[in-house]
Amino acid sequence: MDILRFATAGSVDDGKSTLIGRLLFDSKAIFEDQLEAVERTSRDRGTEYTDLSLLTDGLRAEREQGITIDVAYRYFATPKRKFIIADTPGHIQYTRNMVTGASTADLAIILIDARKGVLEQSRRHAFLTTLLRVPHLVLAVNKMDLVDYSETRFDEIREEFTAFASKLNASDLTFIPISALHGDNVVSRSENMPWYEGSSLLHHLEHVHIASDRNLVDVRFPVQYVIRPHSATSQELHDYRGYAGQVAGGVLKPGDEVLHLPSGLTTTIAAIDTFDGPVEEAFAPMSVTLRLADDIDISRGDMICRPNNQPHAAQEIDAMVSWMADGVKLQPRSKLIIKHTTRTARALVRDLHYRLDVNTLHRDESATALGLNEIGRVSLRTTQPLFVDDYARNRLTGGFILIDEATNGTVGAGMIVDAH
Repeated sequence: MDILRFATAGSVDDGKSTLIGRLLFDSKAIFEDQLEAVERTSRDRGTEYTDLSLLTDGLRAEREQGITIDVAYRYFATPKRKFIIADTPGHIQYTRNMVTGASTADLAIILIDARKGVLEQSRRHAFLTTLLRVPHLVLAVNKMDLVDYSETRFDEIREEFTAFASKLNASDLTFIPISALHGDNVVSRSENMPWYEGSSLLHHLEHVHIASDRNLVDVRFPVQYVIRPHSATSQELHDYRGYAGQVAGGVLKPGDEVLHLPSGLTTTIAAIDTFDGPVEEAFAPMSVTLRLADDIDISRGDMICRPNNQPHAAQEIDAMVSWMADGVKLQPRSKLIIKHTTRTARALVRDLHYRLDVNTLHRDESATALGLNEIGRVSLRTTQPLFVDDYARNRLTGGFILIDEATNGTVGAGMIVDAH
């Protein structure tokens, strides 16, 4: 069974947490004591119905305010697929949390209140999901019960959002009318909307094709750890040398010729080991240990790739950066630590080209700094080469985080646009 990671986004009170609660409830993915606790809390708050949003809004401040603040991760499975949900916040001041939740998602669900239509926050989250290259986008028009399940209202919202999405790089866009509160078109098809001929939301999640979204062409294997069991008793284990890491792209097989960066030396793969034993091939996002035919000086942060298909070895990179620090701004001459795959280096912000208005998509070229939750294009120079691809080609080798040297806190997330 494969795993689908999806994120929910949308404006405040559009029903993201209720939708996830409905998915968990209708797919029998919650325990009886959890349901009893939610029912008890709902009664204490004077709610006439069981408030399923309480299944995901775990922070006390979230329950008191009725909003999502943190990124809440939930897990459930059906006979066809396993799911990891990232319930991301709707408020503008938590844009950084939304970026965090969507950065690893295969699919994003953007909720829209059928009464309010496409709001500024809806456009912002749609832009962010396409900026983060989330391959599949579902626009769930929620609260259809409050507009009498009107087909006309659904068509109006679909046309408005389609016009906006034409400006974005949205490759796969699906529209589904739902009522998260009553369960219409969430797990089962709704009898209240006979005019809708598409599938329910869960059916779409179970069958959306994600295998081809991963880059299986460009072999990328960032080395995370060198395994050398010096204390082994047997001679075979004593001579063992393996390179552990997560496959970031392509397909690796024993006998394949590979190249090591930064040395440029070539060798072949002798074997591929996993926790469950040797395998005949490895592909993203598998975590494996490679054994090579020749002894090469390889350490953490190095890259294994194909001789005729190499990433850029770059110290000058242009990237879109989402700034996540409160109290300190990103500006030219800022010195930071950059963490890219398994390699860490120091970086200098050479230039800030523009700040992006995610509501209008306008580029403010007069901007001198990026503040909390702001996004802009910057040029960075690193102290050592990074082995990178464009983010559009590979999200794993095209993404990075920025770390404050003084506090060791993550202050930014970046997507590489160009490297030289």
